[in-house]
Amino acid sequence: MPAAVAQKPFTGVKKGSAMRRGQSNLGFRLMALAYRLRDFRLSRKIILEEVGIRPGFRVLDYGCGPGGYVFPTARLVGEAGKVYALDRHPLAIESVKKIVSGRQMSNVETILSDCQTGLPDNSLDAVLLYDVFHHLRDKKRVLKELHRVLKQDGILSFSDHHMKESQIVSQVTSGGLFKLSKKGRRTYTFSKN
Repeated sequence: MPAAVAQKPFTGVKKGSAMRRGQSNLGFRLMALAYRLRDFRLSRKIILEEVGIRPGFRVLDYGCGPGGYVFPTARLVGEAGKVYALDRHPLAIESVKKIVSGRQMSNVETILSDCQTGLPDNSLDAVLLYDVFHHLRDKKRVLKELHRVLKQDGILSFSDHHMKESQIVSQVTSGGLFKLSKKGRRTYTFSKN
């Protein structure tokens, strides 16, 4: 696989886009600051412990934002693993690249996209879908893409504090692609049907 998945920069909503209208640069920077404060109060590592990520895993952080999960996930998968950080906002990708460069991480790649990952079928052990689902306009399209790239025994780890449990379970399982396999303290774990 190449060092980075090259994609055209996403500059707003395209026809058929899975995401809602693009966030402004100022809006993104304010969100990134809020996430840094959140991460200071509760380490992302604590949340990732519920996922069961092991060395050698290939993990996609879908909607990675400023990259709060990138470093702890990269540490969990180790040098034998790979973390793909996907977001539609160029500042998110820039932020992750700064983290990767500053910490000299060789097991992280970025993907600038509003839905398609560009990854091979059945290639991922886990997908992190954290605090982004409520933003999606075409949830079914995104879930279909995540189903495609997850291995048969892969994990879809989900958290979105903007949604009630009943909404989460019904919306993720309604297409018949995923089933709820475990409810953790902070995440929901779905597996492929």
